[in-house]
Amino acid sequence: MSRFASAGSPTSTRATSRLFPLVALGTGTFLLVLAGLLAWYVEPRAERTPVDIDTTTVFTGTGSYFDTGKIRTVRDKRITITRQVRGDVAESERSGRAVWDVTTSVDTDASLPAADPHDALQWTLERWVTDRATNRPVHCCGEQPAFRGEAYLKFPFRVEKRTYTWWDNTLGATVPLRFRGVTRVQGYEGYRFTGTVAPARTGSRLVPGTIVGQPGRSQVLAEEWYANHGVELVVDPRTGQILNASIGPRKTLRVPGGDRDAAVLLDSRKIAFTPATQREQVAQARDNNRRLTLLGTTLPLVAGGLGVLVLAAGVVLAVRGRGGPAGPEGPRGPGPDTSPTALESATM
Repeated sequence: MSRFASAGSPTSTRATSRLFPLVALGTGTFLLVLAGLLAWYVEPRAERTPVDIDTTTVFTGTGSYFDTGKIRTVRDKRITITRQVRGDVAESERSGRAVWDVTTSVDTDASLPAADPHDALQWTLERWVTDRATNRPVHCCGEQPAFRGEAYLKFPFRVEKRTYTWWDNTLGATVPLRFRGVTRVQGYEGYRFTGTVAPARTGSRLVPGTIVGQPGRSQVLAEEWYANHGVELVVDPRTGQILNASIGPRKTLRVPGGDRDAAVLLDSRKIAFTPATQREQVAQARDNNRRLTLLGTTLPLVAGGLGVLVLAAGVVLAVRGRGGPAGPEGPRGPGPDTSPTALESATM
């Protein structure tokens, strides 16, 4: 005749009491390790420039521009800058970089909507390639032009309160932007950076002599000059996303070797993000911050807190299991629960 322990027997109870502490200790340790991985490994690697971006930002302001129909500069007109950024996902995945194609159109009311680039005051196509972690330019993948600096369409993650070098594509060089304090955009807090661009020659253009004050010459290879009254960027401190931007471009023509502007092609004291663009940028920054906070703060704290509680419970159960008394029946031998009558017979 063979015998088996019943489900409520001391043997089964002792086995279960030994198992619970081990499970608790293992689960608590796992949760603590998970918390550390989320905070120090997963979250930093989530701070990467996106590759599937598809956004449009719009600047508006008033200023002067050269009207080719009237053959003169007109003043106090509305100027709109539309910038569209699209990520080349296939090239980004192949290279491991963030590859963004950027079109920028400068328009008057007459050329809006900006359907034909030839109607715009200015239209450019660029390819911006950066390291996804550092935001530094990477010279590959058909980059055009060759960018430099620390910031352009965005700043690096975890923005510091210091001067950054910002790429000015019209200038073809970097501009220092200095930290000017903390401000709010649509109720959202950001770091404010400002800078200016002194007049600099950027190229040359063949124009009729009358445009630059030389009516006796049919054509003049005039010098193109550029300056910026003021660049102001407000940046999300954690993600580096630009919440608000304003610029003050001035583009002029000079006669060769001249020291004065002979014609104004574009001039505005301030062209800035529209309120709608500000709201969109702030909404994106909030969403990205929530995701990073979830990975880097909320989940690690929850996992860590649960890990400590479960681990502590496991330690308590393990100590009680080892040090607990054997009971009054221990020294005297088998008690009622270990008698033959407490077992079920498996055979007849």
